Amino acid sequence: MSVPTIQRIETRLVDLPTIRPHKLSVATMYGQTLMLVKLYCSDDVVGIGEGTTIAGMAYGPESPESMKLAIDAYLAPAMIGKDATRIEALMAYLGKLVKGNHFAKSALETALLDAHGKRLGVSVGDLLGGRRRERLPIAWTLASGDTARDIDEAHKMLDMRRHRVFKLKIGAQTIDADIEHVAEIKRALGERAAVRVDVNMAWSETQAARAIPALADAGCELVEQPVSSAAALARLTRRFPVALMADEIVQGPKSAFDIAKHDGADVFAIKIEQCGGLFAAQRVAAIADAAGIELYGGTMLEGAFSTIASAHLFASFDNLQWGTELFGPLLLTEEILRQPLDYSDYELTVPTGPGLGIELDEAAIQRFTRDGLMKVTKSS
Repeated sequence: MSVPTIQRIETRLVDLPTIRPHKLSVATMYGQTLMLVKLYCSDDVVGIGEGTTIAGMAYGPESPESMKLAIDAYLAPAMIGKDATRIEALMAYLGKLVKGNHFAKSALETALLDAHGKRLGVSVGDLLGGRRRERLPIAWTLASGDTARDIDEAHKMLDMRRHRVFKLKIGAQTIDADIEHVAEIKRALGERAAVRVDVNMAWSETQAARAIPALADAGCELVEQPVSSAAALARLTRRFPVALMADEIVQGPKSAFDIAKHDGADVFAIKIEQCGGLFAAQRVAAIADAAGIELYGGTMLEGAFSTIASAHLFASFDNLQWGTELFGPLLLTEEILRQPLDYSDYELTVPTGPGLGIELDEAAIQRFTRDGLMKVTKSS
């Protein structure tokens, strides 16, 4: 019996508006661009994957545009005609042909897993070993840049029973202003909600050493990536009792091992795109578990497809001590699925259908798709 092969790969850029500006230390987002990839197989199964980043290239070395280019020009031509069922072998082959480009590769791996799950009639989570939980706790990021507005937004989320853990984006202001911002929000929320912060590498080690104790005194329970240096983060981790989380420096299994070897963080933010795909992210989580490092399910503010791919993986983890922040689709004003995701009672329900278990609403995204849909097909 012949094996299913990859016949055609399409990529598109979808520009979606957000409910408000999203202010980080590195940039302010006024919308989100999804790079969607559709993978067509010889057995008529179609898989969908997604590549998304934060604030274009202000956050890291890839953007939706660069992901599309890498797939169209290099990765997709190498995949045409290949066995669509040997996913890890194919991703290893692509890794030898194209260096880096973790986000683009993650989108393709997601599409392959989505297709294979549909082919077998099982979920992506089953392909990853099976889920341990049906629902995932979801944190919300407060990043309007205005304290009063953030407080109002948090109270609204609490009243809706949608989120009770809030991450504050800081690092763009002075340290004193950031500390007061965090303290004021925590005072307003009290015991109704937990407060964490994400600095996105904006501080030096000396600035972080000054700020972290004050943040802890203000009621902050977790500080995410305060500095850019892995060595500096390791030193800070040993100095302070408040939990410190590595994010941007976790770029896959090798970096995860190096950080763990030097006791470089209390927590790892696991991001499938940043790690280079779901299998690589799974290995990062295994390294963290072995080293006694706790886990947090991170996001690149993705749309539904990478969000749910991540949810399938996070639901399979034995330990997920710090929950997740898979709120990306809630930041968008437009619904792009035929059946919306279930966010309720502070959690996200992980779909149970074949593949990712979600279906794209083509008509809904058509008006947000940039001109120039690219197709790479098998040559005649």
